[in-house]
Order: sequence, then structure tokens, then C-alpha cells
Amino acid sequence: MTNSRIIYSNTDGSVAVIIPAESVELALKDVPEGVPYEIVTTDDVPSDRYFRGAWVMGDCCIEHDLDQCKVIGHNMRREQRAEEFAPLDAMIMKQIPGVNAIKAEASRQVIRDKYSDIQDAIDAAETPNEIKAALGK
Repeated sequence: MTNSRIIYSNTDGSVAVIIPAESVELALKDVPEGVPYEIVTTDDVPSDRYFRGAWVMGDCCIEHDLDQCKVIGHNMRREQRAEEFAPLDAMIMKQIPGVNAIKAEASRQVIRDKYSDIQDAIDAAETPNEIKAALGK
């Protein structure tokens, strides 16, 4: 197996990566006709797939679209926040006897503040790694 990869941009701007099974020459048949491509080594393809949806073709290799990384990061932040809110939302919504709604709402505010800080950190990030760090990854 070769350590070469074929990369090209899909019509939606995402990056396709072809891993040749036998040879690069045989794998080239899988590149859509007329689409520019690059033959790179495995070292040129990011090993970290965390922001795979934000990969774009650079001049010769794969780069991260920072704005798209932030969109992905914010979506992850919202999912994490929703998971933390869920039990508190249930307590408040169900009005369970013996559950202090004021304490539950105070806990919800702590979560809001936490994720507001994470949102600010994502917005200020200058690299994908800073976004990951903001998310605690």
C-alpha cells in the first residue's frame, strides 16, 4: 500500500481524500473529470479529524477554514450545553415536588455563564487547536 493520497475539492468545497488501494495511477480514475487534484503524502493529510468538515484545498494541500471550524465548534458547544441543561430543564418543567426550582435555575445560570465564556473563546480563537481547547478537547 502506498503512502500517497489524492486530494481534490468537492463541488460543496469540502475535500475528498482518495487512498489508493494499489497504485496512484489506478486511483486517478476516481477523480471526477476536469477537477484539479494533488497527489500528496500521508503527512500532508491532517491526522486530527476533529474539524474534518472544515477542510479546504490550499495551494498544494489541505488547510482548515477557520470560520467553518468556529461554526463546528459552536455546534459542539450548543450540544454540550443542551446535555448539561437537560436534567435541570426536566426538573423545572415537570415541577417535581421537593425540587427547588430556584436552585435549579441558579444551576442553569452557572451553565449559561460557562458556555458564554466558551463561546467568547471560540470567537477569539485564531487556530483550530484554540477552538478545541475552548471545548475542553
